[in-house]
Amino acid sequence: MATAADLEEAEILHASIKAGSVAQIVVAAVAVIGLLYVLKIVAVTALTAMLLAFMLEPVVYGLSRIHIPRPVGALFSVVMMLALAAGLTHFFYGRAVDFSTELPKYSGKIHAAIGTFQTQTDKIEESARSVMASSKAEKRPLPVEIRDSPGLSGVISAGSGTLGDVLLAVSFMPFLVYFMLSWKDHAHSATVRLFPKEHRLAAHRTVGRISAMIRRFIVGSVLVGLANAVISSVVFWRLGIPYFYFLGTISGFASSIPSLGVFLALLPPLAGGIGVLDKTGILIVVIAVVGLHIVSINVIFPQVVGKQLRLNPLAVTLALLFWAWIWGAMGLLLAVPLVAATKIICDYIDSLRGLGAWLGD
Repeated sequence: MATAADLEEAEILHASIKAGSVAQIVVAAVAVIGLLYVLKIVAVTALTAMLLAFMLEPVVYGLSRIHIPRPVGALFSVVMMLALAAGLTHFFYGRAVDFSTELPKYSGKIHAAIGTFQTQTDKIEESARSVMASSKAEKRPLPVEIRDSPGLSGVISAGSGTLGDVLLAVSFMPFLVYFMLSWKDHAHSATVRLFPKEHRLAAHRTVGRISAMIRRFIVGSVLVGLANAVISSVVFWRLGIPYFYFLGTISGFASSIPSLGVFLALLPPLAGGIGVLDKTGILIVVIAVVGLHIVSINVIFPQVVGKQLRLNPLAVTLALLFWAWIWGAMGLLLAVPLVAATKIICDYIDSLRGLGAWLGD
């Protein structure tokens, strides 16, 4: 019969094992986060190529229905994607250059608005300084370090590493998309065969649900973004904002980003409306952008994507914050499909179903 000392020793041993398991999980999580940060370029490039492949898959599938081989259809789709990307880049680059050259015309009004705010800020600082500073305090000279201003060559050399990484990633993108499309069936079956036989059916269903979710997410994002862009452009045109079609497109697609998108969507029209919008116009822009964001995210988008992408708003916001910290701007675009894929995986694993239920609405 076990004594009280034996039971106490067993409890201590059990607690030690449990604490060791928790510590291992924490260390593994930190290692994974560090790996994701280090492999930022590789991971973002691969995931972006995967999203593009899902966008082009209906085209490749449609061509295969008329007896065009899948590799040929994939090549045609990638070439069309590159041509469309080149055309859009040329168009929007020209509009961005025109907009940037027009913006300095309103510098006087910008400085006047900032000057009023700065005057009030200086008064507050002066009052705080007069209260906190002591008249008998000894003033010590502050050390001043003089540095040469970096020249153009220094700026270029400082950013050459990041620019080179981006160009390298972009150059790999068409090849990744092509091979993902042409080898789709092989990749799907090989991924399922990675799991033991008793888990292959669940793996097949999980991969299928993730694929359907990504397609719905892409279709929903494009449709909602286009609708928001058209409505925003009409509103900005009626208010007399210059380059309304350019600013409306940026604002419309930014508004389709959950949670943080409303703030990103407000910046282009308010910046372009400097010197044009009065207080009523600014109010109309704010109401239009916020209203579009609320309706599209809470009404239209859930109807388009269905139940597979109905996520907890808190989980989406935390995912946006985390992936933006890890991967920057691209993290904002990839955060929603990543957290949705995580929810689908959790739904098929018994020990993680609680997390999946928390991620859902």
